[in-house]
This record gives sequence, structure tokens and C-alpha cells, in this order.
Amino acid sequence: MPATRQELFDLMDRLGLAHRTHDHPPVFTVAESSAIKFAIPGGHTKNLFLKDKKGALLLFSALADTPIDLNLLAKTLGMARFSFGAPALLFETLGVHPGSVTAFAAINDRLNRVRIGLDAGLLAHSAVNFHPLSNDATTSIAPGDLLTFLAHTGHRPAIVAFDDNGGSALC
Repeated sequence: MPATRQELFDLMDRLGLAHRTHDHPPVFTVAESSAIKFAIPGGHTKNLFLKDKKGALLLFSALADTPIDLNLLAKTLGMARFSFGAPALLFETLGVHPGSVTAFAAINDRLNRVRIGLDAGLLAHSAVNFHPLSNDATTSIAPGDLLTFLAHTGHRPAIVAFDDNGGSALC
């Protein structure tokens, strides 16, 4: 069974990670979440669940307005051409449904099947915002605490810097 929102928060508390959650109506797209961004400070995210043509999986979290060229991102990470991962595979590996994709879903990837990638621009904010395993809330956490959380789940994220044209480079 996937972790619950409370289990996520309990883990954050055990790790000593400060977090704050704002409940709101469910949102399914970056566009739908635009009103929420004004009420919650920090970097707001788009989260992409990708599968390359060799079967490798990637969860990539970036600032909502970061342009990303998926072909260039695949090359930067040394992966094959990307397609979006199927909803069933998303739930099987990360325990969340489309619209609720989040870096916090690493808590459910106990077999470490999914590689995690983060936008360097996102980590430049004093707080980063993700759904706490469902799209009816947003949880804010410091970037360093996000990295601590991911390390605890066994994930060492690839940090990628983007230029204005979607080009990318590993940091």
C-alpha cells in the first residue's frame, strides 16, 4: 500500500524537517494551480513522470514555468528518448495518480525503480512546494530538507540547470 499523507508528514517530523501544508480544492494541471501560487510563497512545481525507450523511469520536478526540452533532458541525463509514463505504472512505482505527481512520492518507491531529477532553479527558492501525495493540498519545505527527505528514501537526485530555451546541463 502507498504511504498516506499522514505517514509522509510523520516521516518528515521524524527526520526533523519543517513543513507547512495548505489545503485547497483539487488541481490537476499547472494552469489550474495558478491561483494557489499567489497564496503560497516559494517555488511552485510541475512534475513529470517519464519513461525512456529502454524502460528507465524518471520523476522530474521543475519550476512550473521552466521550459524543458525533453529530448535535451534525456541526453543530459544519459537516458534514451522520453515518453510520459502510463498512469498504471505511475501508481505501481510511486503510489500516486495523474495530477498528484510529486517528489514526495519517492516515499513509495521502495525498490528504487524511479530516478529523481530536480531543476536547479527550483532549489534556488527559500521554499519549494509539492502535493503531499494528493492534489488537494500543497506542502512547503526548504530545498535542503527536500534533499534530506529524498536521501532518506534512497534517492540521490540529478540536479539540472536549464536555459531560457529548454537546454539543460547537469550541476
